[in-house]
Amino acid sequence: MIIILALVLYDVMSAIVKHLGSRYSTPELTVFRNFFGLIPALAILFTSRGWADAGRPVILRQWPLAIARGCLGVLAQMSLYLSLRYMDLATASTLIFAGPLFIAALSVPVLRQRIGLWRWSAVAIGFLGVILILRPDGSDLGWYSVLPILAALGFASTSVTAKLFDTAVPTALINLYYTSTALIGATIIVLATVGFSGVTALTDWLWLAGMGVVGGLAAYCMTTANRMADPSSLSPFHYFGIPSSFVLGWLFFAEAPFDDLIPGVFLIVGGGLLIIWRERVYAD
Repeated sequence: MIIILALVLYDVMSAIVKHLGSRYSTPELTVFRNFFGLIPALAILFTSRGWADAGRPVILRQWPLAIARGCLGVLAQMSLYLSLRYMDLATASTLIFAGPLFIAALSVPVLRQRIGLWRWSAVAIGFLGVILILRPDGSDLGWYSVLPILAALGFASTSVTAKLFDTAVPTALINLYYTSTALIGATIIVLATVGFSGVTALTDWLWLAGMGVVGGLAAYCMTTANRMADPSSLSPFHYFGIPSSFVLGWLFFAEAPFDDLIPGVFLIVGGGLLIIWRERVYAD
């Protein structure tokens, strides 16, 4: 339930990013996402009884890992936000859901998990679906169609590495490191490239704040879920985010990209369902 909530929140955040994408640059949106994302990160941390009982420590033993996750996060965020400028919300989100396939693959070297023939078959089926959506026959969606794949790889890396932190470390503190690092990285990129254009409309400030708070809550929920269970076991549930992205794209942007997504989306979802089925058989 926590990871499904995270996915719905991510889709809402992506819809807001797409709404604002014509007025603000991708690096700017990344800065605002992480700046306002500090609000839920700090609020959850300072209301954490476990963190207070431990003396409110702020230095992580595994701080290099925490910073590395933030660096991966800012690159993944920028890849996703830039793709939303050019692609339908549902198409970009579906390609993002190649992430579970990366999670399964990364769980082998990072978490030392064994992945058998069935799960590798599911990964292959899902990747075939991604290839069909990218349309290598010459009618592809454009260079920007690779961006959600890069974002999926980045987000998958942060999901898998969340399991490496000491169990006593509060998830909110891990999330604070992630958001703070991403904020610093995005700010450096903005200052070195496009610069800040400035926000003048009150409604835009509200949209930007909502984007950051929703995105921050989504990141916290995602990290929480991936620390509670094996990321590879949770990965099939990522596909529950596909229907919500369809609905949001249809309601707010009048998008219905069925031609772009079919039949690839069925193979991506099929790969996830195959993992779910195999997990149930193995559990029995």
